[in-house]
Amino acid sequence: QVQVVESGGGLVQAGGSLRLSCAASGRTFSRFLMAWFRQAPGKEREFVAAITTIGLSTHYTDSVKGRFTISRDNAKNTVYLQMSSLKPEDTAVYYCAARAGQLVERDWYEYDYWGQGTQVTVSS
Repeated sequence: QVQVVESGGGLVQAGGSLRLSCAASGRTFSRFLMAWFRQAPGKEREFVAAITTIGLSTHYTDSVKGRFTISRDNAKNTVYLQMSSLKPEDTAVYYCAARAGQLVERDWYEYDYWGQGTQVTVSS
């Protein structure tokens, strides 16, 4: 089992950058595939990025490729989402999620553990 807590959200102007962090509890963090999802008002929760257990493979939704970078530090039980060239359409609550194993899933219901979310607002 793992518990996750996100931080790092905030208000930023378009073109700016933010780094989200997700701190996880438990000694088995390295066994979990980690992902970021986001949910804008009135929209479904959508996949943003994922990273496999020891960080050998990363996956992104098309709209953030080249702008966002997911990474993890298993020694610190933390996963990061570096967001650059932010756009107003990136505005959403960003959630960190975890699932056991190596298989990357892009559907939110495939993930077992969730944080409470952190708000990211990009002004134009």
